[in-house]
Amino acid sequence: MTRSDKELSVLYKISQTISARQHNISDLLNEVLQIMSNDMGLLRGTLTLRKPGTDILNIEASSGLSTSEMRRGQYQLGEGVTGQVAKSGQSAIVPDISKSPDFLNRTKARGDQKTAFICVPIVHHKEVIGTMSIDLPTCEEQELKGYTLFLEHVAQILASAVSTIREEIEERHALESENEMLRRQLGDRYSIDNMVGNCNSMRSVYEQIVQVANSAATVLVRGESGTGKELVARAIHFNSPRKNNAFVSVNCAALPENLIESELFGHEKGAFTGAAQQRKGRFELANGGTIFLDEIGDIAPAVQVRLLRVLQEKTFERVGGNEPIHVNVRVVAATSRNLEEGIAKDTFREDLYYRLNVFPILLPPLRERKSDIMLLADHFLQKYGSMYGKEMKRISTSAINMMMAYHWPGNVRELENCIERAVLTSSDGVIHGFNLPPSLQTSEGTHTNLLPENGANLKQMIEAYERELIIDALKKHRGNAAGVARYLETTQRIINYRIKNLGIEPRNYK
Repeated sequence: MTRSDKELSVLYKISQTISARQHNISDLLNEVLQIMSNDMGLLRGTLTLRKPGTDILNIEASSGLSTSEMRRGQYQLGEGVTGQVAKSGQSAIVPDISKSPDFLNRTKARGDQKTAFICVPIVHHKEVIGTMSIDLPTCEEQELKGYTLFLEHVAQILASAVSTIREEIEERHALESENEMLRRQLGDRYSIDNMVGNCNSMRSVYEQIVQVANSAATVLVRGESGTGKELVARAIHFNSPRKNNAFVSVNCAALPENLIESELFGHEKGAFTGAAQQRKGRFELANGGTIFLDEIGDIAPAVQVRLLRVLQEKTFERVGGNEPIHVNVRVVAATSRNLEEGIAKDTFREDLYYRLNVFPILLPPLRERKSDIMLLADHFLQKYGSMYGKEMKRISTSAINMMMAYHWPGNVRELENCIERAVLTSSDGVIHGFNLPPSLQTSEGTHTNLLPENGANLKQMIEAYERELIIDALKKHRGNAAGVARYLETTQRIINYRIKNLGIEPRNYK
């Protein structure tokens, strides 16, 4: 076989290899070099790739080099023959490496034998993305030029494939970095230090989270709707050794009874009408991490039996299947229901209750956390001010009084919704009483006696609104009536008249 025939055969094999190995860059490059080594009698072959965004070239694949020799093969742009080829984009021929001062022998793989070295650039879209080099026994200059031309053809074939695969790797690394960043952000967000509340009952909750987080114990979080049960579950997960694995949340009350088994445990293809393919359940998806079962008190008795087995044996079968599936999942359950009452009525299994209630955490309602109301309100004020691009300064005295007097049946969730609404409706960066929902502005809702028993008439409500506006303006201008008049775009005489009629003392706001 002539040399031309050999080269055509090698090019054909390389093309076949590129087609077969689209997604594994190391395997592709190693196989290409191996083909050239076997069919052309090369001593060694190396392929370097330029690390994106840097001037560093690393050996990505080789033939005839050990792992340690490959690790030593790192070059800066312009350094040695390889670095010069990468910098200039021009091929280089070294007829005898022992006589070349530019040849670094960075890998320490060459001995005393006379060796020629050829290095060509791998260019994609006019950018050098790497180099390809071979060692071969010294020979005539014309023969070395023939090898160089052939190597340049191989580099051209590889350029597009290598670039495509490298872009995919970069994209995957970017996604992995983004996922890691998001995990760190979630960890910071659900850190105990970022939980808002300083009353005794909440400090007790924080202590319990710290106590249980590092264990695998099942936790039952109890409390009224809107008290932050999922927040506690996430804090437990992100402060545990499982924080880098999945946190899967399931609202048991939101799932229909006929679908909850499939959602939790998955199903096999054809298990029921509409099951067109196999599907993993939430327990499988949470393997290695934490599953949060919200409103566990609403779960059907038939599912309670299967759930009990998972808690006891960490094993279950998919719906329609009989193959046992083992999972390593930490269970955190939550409920706003009275489970003891459910046990008495036979709607909740007693054995399941004891399995879930290994480490109970009780969240207090907001009406029992009066000292935390303003801490939470300020936290939500900053959160939604930032979210909607509004500079929120403060909460007015009248709004504070309303919030402190209200009984908050919806707990922290209701308070958050109120502040979000108030931020949206505020026009001056201040939360006024009139920015709060009507439920906080009525005597029935607030349990206050600020207004007559039969409610307020139009005159009283207008006066209350006017009083609040003037007091806020006096605070802003340190009791200066002239400044208030300019701010409210009226005359000082009218302001003084309204201050007197409404019984406001400007000196109180200096």
